[in-house]
Amino acid sequence: MELILHSIQLDWPVLTPILICSILVVTVAINRYSFYGKNKRDVVQFIPKLQKELAKNNMAGAQNLSIQLGGVIGEVTEEAVRIFSEQKAGFSRSFDIAAALASRKLENHLTVLGTIGGVAPFLGLFGTVVRILYTFQDLATQGNQSAAVAMGIGSALIATAFGLGVAIVAVIFYNYFQSVVKRYEDDFNLIKLLFLSFVDSNDETTVQSSQNIAL
Repeated sequence: MELILHSIQLDWPVLTPILICSILVVTVAINRYSFYGKNKRDVVQFIPKLQKELAKNNMAGAQNLSIQLGGVIGEVTEEAVRIFSEQKAGFSRSFDIAAALASRKLENHLTVLGTIGGVAPFLGLFGTVVRILYTFQDLATQGNQSAAVAMGIGSALIATAFGLGVAIVAVIFYNYFQSVVKRYEDDFNLIKLLFLSFVDSNDETTVQSSQNIAL
């Protein structure tokens, strides 16, 4: 503990950026965890209900289900219902746009975690190099004092330890949140496939009707 306090007193200018990074990591982690928690929905129960409404061609019922579901998935589904009602032919491209916009909401601020995960170790290394340089300077002016040299080197390594600690936490959160975003994107693809199945079935019905008329 004495070594840590000594490092903070001497190296606070180089430790301050690492402290700021740690605050950003905690802030982003809380923000994203809260956002994903508020938007978490049970797609397994929602999909069969939506499928029944689409099978009955009940667009109003499908839209109401989407509104009741809420969250990012509900918004994307509601937009899918609108696209399905207005332009079945270009459904896939239009839905991809809506899903991409939703994914941007989900990925918001994640680049902060990724950047800190890559930069924090170098900030710690920079602090270590600076402290070692000062230690050598003190050694040159004060003579060979093994206790002072040991304290200086130990203090220098504190910055590296802090930088690595912040980076490890940032990378863990980044990877976890990326996996959460991936699950949401899988849900979007599932909803897209559901609507496309009805687009294909409607196209087949239209083709058969045209053939019957021709006969």
